[in-house]
Amino acid sequence: MQGEGIRCLKLFHASIVVVLILLQYCNLSLSLEFNNISSGEAGHKHIAKVLKVIRCIEREREALLAIKQDLVDDYNSLSSWGSEAQKQDCCASWIGVYCDEYTGHVVKLDLSGGYFLGGRISSQVGNLTHLQYFDFNGNDFNNVENLNSWLPRLSSLTYLDLSYNNLSNVPDWLEIVSKLPKLTNLTLIGCGLSSPAIHSSTLFNINSSKSLAHVDLSFNQLTSSIFLWLSNFSTSLVQLGLSRNNFTGSLPDVFGNMSSLAYLDLSHNQIEGGIPQSFSELCSLQALLFRNNILSIQLSKLVQTLMSTCPDKNSLETLSLSNNSLSESIPNLKNFSSLKKLDLYDNQLSGTMPENIGHMSTLETIRLGMNALEGVVSESHFSNLSRLIILDLSSTSLALDFNSNWVPPFQLVSIYLGFCKMGPHFPKWLKTQKSYLDLDISNAGISDVLPSWFWGTLHHDHEINSIDISNNRIRGIIPNSRFEFTSSSPPDVNLSWNQLEGSIPSFLSKASSLDLSNNKLSGPISFLCPKTPNEVSTLYFLDLSSNNLYEKLPNCWTHFENLVILDLSDNSILGKIPTTMGFLSSIQTLKLNNNRFVGELPSSLNNCTSLIVFDVGENKLSGFIPEWLGVGLPNLAILILRSNHFYGSIPSQLCNMRGIQILDFSMNNISGSIPKCLDNLTNLAQKGSSSLTLNHTYNVTLIGKWAYYEDESSLIWKGIMSKYKSTLGLVKSIHLSSNRLTGEIPSEITNLVGLVSLNLSRNNLTGQITPKIGKLQSLDLFDLSNNQIHGTIPTSLFGISGLGKLDLSNNNLSGKIPMGSQLQTYEPSVFAGNPLLCGIPLEQMCSPEETTPEEQPVENQDEDNDEFITLGLYVSLGLGFIIGFWGVCGSLIFIRSWRYTYYKFLNSVYDWLYVRVALIRRRRMIDG
Repeated sequence: MQGEGIRCLKLFHASIVVVLILLQYCNLSLSLEFNNISSGEAGHKHIAKVLKVIRCIEREREALLAIKQDLVDDYNSLSSWGSEAQKQDCCASWIGVYCDEYTGHVVKLDLSGGYFLGGRISSQVGNLTHLQYFDFNGNDFNNVENLNSWLPRLSSLTYLDLSYNNLSNVPDWLEIVSKLPKLTNLTLIGCGLSSPAIHSSTLFNINSSKSLAHVDLSFNQLTSSIFLWLSNFSTSLVQLGLSRNNFTGSLPDVFGNMSSLAYLDLSHNQIEGGIPQSFSELCSLQALLFRNNILSIQLSKLVQTLMSTCPDKNSLETLSLSNNSLSESIPNLKNFSSLKKLDLYDNQLSGTMPENIGHMSTLETIRLGMNALEGVVSESHFSNLSRLIILDLSSTSLALDFNSNWVPPFQLVSIYLGFCKMGPHFPKWLKTQKSYLDLDISNAGISDVLPSWFWGTLHHDHEINSIDISNNRIRGIIPNSRFEFTSSSPPDVNLSWNQLEGSIPSFLSKASSLDLSNNKLSGPISFLCPKTPNEVSTLYFLDLSSNNLYEKLPNCWTHFENLVILDLSDNSILGKIPTTMGFLSSIQTLKLNNNRFVGELPSSLNNCTSLIVFDVGENKLSGFIPEWLGVGLPNLAILILRSNHFYGSIPSQLCNMRGIQILDFSMNNISGSIPKCLDNLTNLAQKGSSSLTLNHTYNVTLIGKWAYYEDESSLIWKGIMSKYKSTLGLVKSIHLSSNRLTGEIPSEITNLVGLVSLNLSRNNLTGQITPKIGKLQSLDLFDLSNNQIHGTIPTSLFGISGLGKLDLSNNNLSGKIPMGSQLQTYEPSVFAGNPLLCGIPLEQMCSPEETTPEEQPVENQDEDNDEFITLGLYVSLGLGFIIGFWGVCGSLIFIRSWRYTYYKFLNSVYDWLYVRVALIRRRRMIDG
């Protein structure tokens, strides 16, 4: 027994020695570790490493795998998630998963941005009960109807972002979100949210967060009722984004208690009137964004409201009120001592630009364009603005009067001075600006030589976005510099409507958009061709119209797969249209009109399937009209072959152009008849238009932006060549004049009820004008002159109330011109050259026996119904005659008393009339 005790005592001492050794070793290790790390998160990592905490809790790993199973992962973005042995540790290698380094719990799940996930969000998310950060922004989850089954279980959540996922089928989203007691950041942008019915008895009694600081609910369908819920967080809200919702009317007065609010964005709504007086309490406000509303208030009153309570504590840095209806002049803003961005663009402000703006040394952005400002702007307006980088005074009547040697204190990044008065000399102060990305001095009254140093200012390290010096009278040549635009971000260059001369330098071909139209440029167009065989051009827009270009087109269009708009009209370009133009796979507008092109249209153009506008008028092209125009170009809206040498008949395949709006084959040698299938042109069979303009918006993938283009077209209207742009969308026309067309005008053409102009003049058309012509109620111009049309003028023609231009001259029309309409208001020349026509306004009067001609029988129009109407008419006439005749005459013949009474009545009427006439004659004799 004693031996056993001694043995136990020895073991105890040995154990103590081992523990002391281990403790000493651990203390040494821990001390070494903590000497090499800082406190906080790094400390937790090293503690976890030293203590060998087991990573990735099993229950949470299974929940994550269940989440993955419900996702659609077409790009295999979550390939690192798996149950294989090498993928067991979800905290170490699973993308988007972050764990607490001490406890091993998943605390952050971030699958936002570029993962492109779809499917549904599994309710297994609710098993991640320690989750603090949840971000699924920018995916495509259309099924989140189970939100209530998992989101309220995340009681530790502080950050939630489900932006750009569809929550329109979650009507109780606000009540669900309100169940998160620790939430500080809520972002639900573009989720299709509508304002739910908010009941304070239920919603405000939930154990919801009282520290919600950052809320962004932009791009939804919310209404003003949401402010009732937001007022519950008035002491904690710091950032509030509510742009692009359905707020209308005046704002509710709920902002007075939001003492911590620093950022408020209510842009792109329909908020009226002014801003509530409670805004004066927002002494912490740093950014107020009210762009694109309908505020109608004097700017001075708005400023007074913002400054009334805390003028000495104002921290406002951004004041963005563009695109509203603010009126009056710009008040004194110097009390906004911290202001960095002043945006009052596109309002109704008048007066001058205050000189005290030049003393607001913190200003970085000034946007005062699109207002009725006037007066002179001098150096003193910018005296202390050394931080200014954006200056926009465009579309005002301001005159910029700077000393020729003025050196500004700033280096601008964006310069927008279009329509300001800057001329006549080219502004020399621009030579000092070495950092600008955007320059607009268009319509500035400059009539000077383009200085050589201008192109030198482009030789800086920054990429140029846009240059616009158009609509001036700038002279000189563009030097062929070695400078080239960067291929990663090619700029938009607009030098149009000037007096530039010489050849076009090759460096301009590196732009993304190039407009050199309406100058005096000449020389070859080969500057466009890339220097290397496989190089793809960056151009998506090219306008060289109205210059003096006269050589042949190069055959290098295989490099222009990004080109959407090409306008080479109004030059003197020679030769054939290159076959490589068929490689313009993105082309939507192709204008080659008014040049000297010869030969046939190359069949390779059949590959340009995106074409909307195709104009080759006023050239010397020949050949048959290609059938592929109606087969391979499904989007064609404008097709102009006017004034060429095309011959043959109009192919029936053109009837497939269902989107055609303007069809002009006039002044060619086209023969044959007009196809009866023209009523298949469904766009012309619809009245009106959805847009005044013909425009298209397209994605310029090369530079990652959207571009917008309004088409313009030259049309012969009422004998005058005119250009249409702002109303081009309203023009629906068919012009086939000055050809050798024969046969009758097909009655099917009257189904094109959207036609505004129909010109078939100067052909060899025969037959009659169809009585159904009155169906074309949209017609403003109708010209059938110089044909061989016979018969009468249908009475339905004067049922077209808006007909402004009519010409039926030089035909074989006959009979009386219909009465009782605006036809009598036309000049006699409208009906001249028809020897058998008579009546007003012609001098040849109709004989007494001539009456208004009856309309010809209507052909091919509801034949069954017409037959029924005709038979019914004859039966009714017969029955009417029989009943009328025998009802009156039969009674007089067979009933003697009626006959005597009738004769007696006639005698009494005769006697009364005789006496009345005799008395009138006697009275006149006495008076005379």
